Parts: sequence; C-alpha cells; structure tokens
Amino acid sequence: MEFLEYMDKIEVEIIKIVEKAGYKTEENTQLCLLSDDNVGFLDKRNKVIILCTNNAKKRENYTLLRKKDIDKFERTALHLKKALRHEAVHVAQECNDGKIIKIDEKLKMNMSKMNALNGSIEISGEEEKERQAYILEDKPRLVREELEKYCL
Repeated sequence: MEFLEYMDKIEVEIIKIVEKAGYKTEENTQLCLLSDDNVGFLDKRNKVIILCTNNAKKRENYTLLRKKDIDKFERTALHLKKALRHEAVHVAQECNDGKIIKIDEKLKMNMSKMNALNGSIEISGEEEKERQAYILEDKPRLVREELEKYCL
C-alpha cells in the first residue's frame, strides 16, 4: 500500500493497534471517488479505514515523477497522516461502544478546521465525534494512547 511510504513510526504503530482491534486499512476505494477533498473514511460496518492517497497527492499536485519535491511530498504525507489519525480516533470511539472518548477538556479544535468539520458532519451526522477526531488528529501520541486504552 502506497500510503505507508508517507507514514512515520507512530502512524505505523497506530495501524498495528487498529489491526489488533479488528480493523483493516485499504487505499483508494470507490469512496475516494466521491470527492477529491476526501482523504480518509471509516467504514464502521466493515471495520475498514480507507485512505485516499490519490486525493492527497492531487491536493498538493504531487507525483512520484517529482519525488525530489520534498515540500509537496511532506504536505501530501501530512494529509495522509492526519487522515489516518482522524479515522483512528473514530476506531477508538467505536471501541468505546460508539461513544466519544474521554479527553482533556482543555483540548480545543483549531478554528481553521471548521470547513472540514462541517463537511465531515454532513457525511457522518455526528458532530461531537467529528469535533473530537479533528482535535486529536494533530496529536499522534495521544491517538495511540487512546487506541491502547479503548481497543486493547
């Protein structure tokens, strides 16, 4: 899977925990064709995290032919890492009987994510779960800890 090329050690650890919890990861499925804006999904029913690597690359106009363009590679990687972490938060929520997980109340969402939040709410219909996922997607160690707490 190509998305693994963009992941750091902590994201690989997150994937392993997600797999131990009974979830799979897939890449560039039909869901990714809904919109170029989507970089990740959680298919709860089938227990699959879907990463849309092609959409992340399109966002940054990144191709493997230009792999020397480190800046575009890093931005593409960031989209994919955040998408993985975001969907992994939803896995932790599912491991918590489908409820939001307990996190520090001082943690707040960056307001620059409001458009993304609203788009996610349109898809899932679950505002608090999405807000929590957007808060934690920038905190990989915390995502790993929450997965360990709720899923293992």
